[in-house]
Amino acid sequence: MSSPVDPIDEPYGYLGMTRNPDGSVTRKLECFPIVPPSYKPDPNPFPVLTKDIPINLEKKTWARLYLSEIEFNSVPTKKLPLIIYYHAGGFVQGSAASLLFQNFCFRTAYQIPAVIVSVEHRLAPEHRLPAAYDDGMEVLHWIKTHNDCFLMGSSSGGNIVYHVGLRAVVSVDDLAPLKIQGLILHHPFFGGTQRTDSEVRLSNDKVIPPFVTDVMWELSLPVGVDRDHEYCNPMVGIKSEVLMRVKDQGWRLLVTGCDGDPLVDRQIEFTRMLKDKGLDVIAEFSDKGCHGCEFVFDSEADIFCGLVKNFVLFI
Repeated sequence: MSSPVDPIDEPYGYLGMTRNPDGSVTRKLECFPIVPPSYKPDPNPFPVLTKDIPINLEKKTWARLYLSEIEFNSVPTKKLPLIIYYHAGGFVQGSAASLLFQNFCFRTAYQIPAVIVSVEHRLAPEHRLPAAYDDGMEVLHWIKTHNDCFLMGSSSGGNIVYHVGLRAVVSVDDLAPLKIQGLILHHPFFGGTQRTDSEVRLSNDKVIPPFVTDVMWELSLPVGVDRDHEYCNPMVGIKSEVLMRVKDQGWRLLVTGCDGDPLVDRQIEFTRMLKDKGLDVIAEFSDKGCHGCEFVFDSEADIFCGLVKNFVLFI
């Protein structure tokens, strides 16, 4: 997930980008290698079937579907839960075809089990926010046939889950018969103009240091706004009436984080705000690990999948 370039000296280089004079970027390095849906690891501990489905040809958005081979080949006894997944990458990099996220979805689809729909959304700065939210919402209208649906996202994908959730809860009738049961925010990506204690403490973090997240927000937020915009800072312009609708719909939320993540203080503050509004929130914060550690450490990934399984199956 990280680059050999020092993020403090060259945050754009750390992201595998060059900033051009006109504000655009040139991506020089694919930090997240791309694989086709037919890719399978060897050995393959999680036999899962995959398929790519177009969503919007004009926007070039699509989804990669995952289903455990065991579930595919067995006689169905009940409908599997559907998890719509939004990948990480700070809104500026990554893809539903990234090897990192494909392996993550293999494990999740197999261990829960569930049908995973991993969404390919447009990236910034070519398509600044709210483009990713628009794409995230469009996939809900595209599916629209499942009554046991969960939205899950990692890092910036967790941010997408929150903002798509706020849109979806005021469009419940339009989305029917799709019924969302809960939101899963895995190390959600939030920010603000003032540094938190964890951002100061982990200012030289090698995974997602504040110097790099500043650049991600600079590239992804609407032109002319700062990091206290509502897309970045959920503590600004809190939509109490919308959150009450989340409560009234009976949606549950799972928020995960860890002490080694510079974003952890923001995630904890966000979780407290949701609880103060009366929402049904499960907060799971570990005293070890780093941002996105579940992508690279099997033991942490297994723990996360266990949390998601219990949440989705309401154990």
